Order: sequence, then structure tokens, then C-alpha cells
Amino acid sequence: MTAPLSAPVVIIGTGLAGYNLAREFRKLDGDTPLLLISADDGRSYSKPMLSTGFAKDTDADALSMAEPGAMAEQLKAEIRTHTHISGIDPGHRQLWIGEEAVPYRDLVLAWGAEPIRVPVAGDAADSILSINDLEDYARFRAAAAGKRRVLILGVGLIGCEFANDLSLGGYQVELVAPCEQLMPALLHPAAASALQAGLESLGVRFHLGPLLTSLEHADDGLRAQLSDGTLIACDLVLSAIGLRPRIDLAAAAGLAVNRGVMVDRELRSSHANIYALGDCAEVDGLSLLYVMPLMSCARALAKTLAGEPTSVGYGPMPVTVKTPACPLVVSPPPRGLTGEWTVHGSGGDIKALCHDAGGALLGYVLTGTAVQEKFGLNKELPALLA
Repeated sequence: MTAPLSAPVVIIGTGLAGYNLAREFRKLDGDTPLLLISADDGRSYSKPMLSTGFAKDTDADALSMAEPGAMAEQLKAEIRTHTHISGIDPGHRQLWIGEEAVPYRDLVLAWGAEPIRVPVAGDAADSILSINDLEDYARFRAAAAGKRRVLILGVGLIGCEFANDLSLGGYQVELVAPCEQLMPALLHPAAASALQAGLESLGVRFHLGPLLTSLEHADDGLRAQLSDGTLIACDLVLSAIGLRPRIDLAAAAGLAVNRGVMVDRELRSSHANIYALGDCAEVDGLSLLYVMPLMSCARALAKTLAGEPTSVGYGPMPVTVKTPACPLVVSPPPRGLTGEWTVHGSGGDIKALCHDAGGALLGYVLTGTAVQEKFGLNKELPALLA
């Protein structure tokens, strides 16, 4: 079906993906109607900063860079906040907000990912919080006011960043996760040990192996019981066990989904005029929930929407982890490539390198003073999506 001539480009989501795409698009096209729809309050902010706020005693308002009204003026766009999409009708090129039908010329899904939740027994299970956006951050800060003991579920990138940040903010932090090391999907064991030692130097305590099985209210706060029988007294529980790309509405609309909404190198979904980028998208089989891929996608998709079909490419994209107790940069080997790891250094200064059989560098993990070598190593890395 042909959309009305006045139908806007519609972007669902006002996080880094949605707003950066809108900015890039407006550099190329200042006239096409643009509508952004947000389930939250629509403020512009940098999500990576959410795990640095406690050390600096920064509240949610201070992390906000612009109100939705200012963003609407800057982008020459309409922005609808606290608005939930009830369905997408690709055949008629429209989406539904309750009973309201909204036509689109092109539709971009930039609605991100949601925290993974696991069932926990006990009368305080509903007290488990997560931080996935600015409003979550504000809720957690309000809950944390006057409290000191925080239990974090998960020792992945986000869990470790919050452990460092909360510790610097004066909180007593313990982490629990059913694995043998920190960031098992990202780090060589030597680097994981260095990171753990760095966080432990701040007073962080780890419980690696068991699960949280129940959470109960207690006279002095909360009492968490782990699967190995350990009891932990705490005031707050923060879940940081991972994110799951939001795909339900896309699947219901008949779009191809896997881990994320499946799109090609031009960010096109399985249906014409529908695109996806950011945490919800699986680009040519890759689901990368980081900022650098998102920015590359925003620039490429803006050109496509402006009439110049453009394929996205990913060069080397190392991830800097915000754990100042142990500086850390990691660049995992590209999918499908395997090699041998060698480890140099000791203590908190680890350089772990992965080379293929021919000696070519595939990836690295750097901690401590070794992070200074990232610039030279980046020149040797292969592209993630050439």
C-alpha cells in the first residue's frame, strides 16, 4: 500500500538510537515530516552515563541533556511521550496507538532492549530494581536515599560498572552470579581476575557460583538467600543480569525476528519500509548492544531514509568498560573466527591477545596500564562487519 504523501518518517524510541538517527536524518533532509514516539518521558540523555552517576552524586535531572520540547524544536519533529504502541500494520503502512491509526512513510524500530528478569521467591521479590533508562535511574536513586547496602545480580559489564560506581558513591556492594568469573562472555580469565581484584580493593564482595533463590523483608531491610545457603543482609537489590532485545511487537506484525529484529546491511527488516537499529536490531546476524555499532547504523540509515541506500559497516569496535578501579578495554574476536590466546603482564596490568593460526590479531583484552596499547592494537584488528 502507498502511504499518504504527508505521512511522516516515524521513529519508535527516543534513546541514543532514536535521537541520533533523527539528528543524522535532519542533516540530510530538513523537510520530511518526522515523528518520534517514546514510551518514557522523551528526555535526551546518554545511557552509558547511568552507571557513572553515583560516584559523582548526579541525579537524573542532571544527566538529562535536553527536554523533549527542546528536542522537537531542534529536530523539527513531533515527539509523543509516554505513548505505547499497541500494534503495527505493515500491509497498510500504519501503526496503532490504542484506537488511533498513525500512518508512516517509513517506520524505524529503535525501542531498545529490556532487562532480563528471573523468578525469585519471597515476599520482597517485587523490590528487585533494574536501571535501563533515565526514569529507572531516578527510581533507583530515590530508593537508595539513606541506604547503604546494595546487592547486585550479575557480574557482566553493567553489573561490574554499577559495582564500581556505587562503591565510589559510598555504598557497600555485593554481587552474586552463577558463573566462575566476571564477564564470562567477554573476558579472558586473567583479565577477569584483574578486574575482580580491582573491585575488591574498593570493598566489593563477590559470590560466584550460587543463584539468588529468595528475597524477604527483614527488620533491618532485606534478606537475600542464595542457592548455597548463604544469607546476605541488604537494603536494595539491583538486577543487572542482561538485556533482551524487544521483539514482541515486531513478531506480532509478522517481521522476521531471532535474537533481535532481523535486518540486512541497510537496516531493512523483512517488510518494506520498516527498519530497525540499536539494541533491538540484529544486523546481518550480529546483535551488538553497544554505542559504537549504534552510531554507525544511525549514519547509514539516515542516508537510506534520505534517498541514498547505504549499507552499514562495522570496523574494529573495542568496548571501554567504566571500571576505574581496574581500567578495562575489550575487543572480542569477530564471529566465526577462533584463535589462541596469549597473556602478558601480571596483577592488574593484563594484556591478553588472540591470534589466528597465521599470526593475525583477532581480538584483545587490556586492563590497567595495558589499556594504553589499545590505539596501536586497534590498527591490527579485523572489521566486525566489512
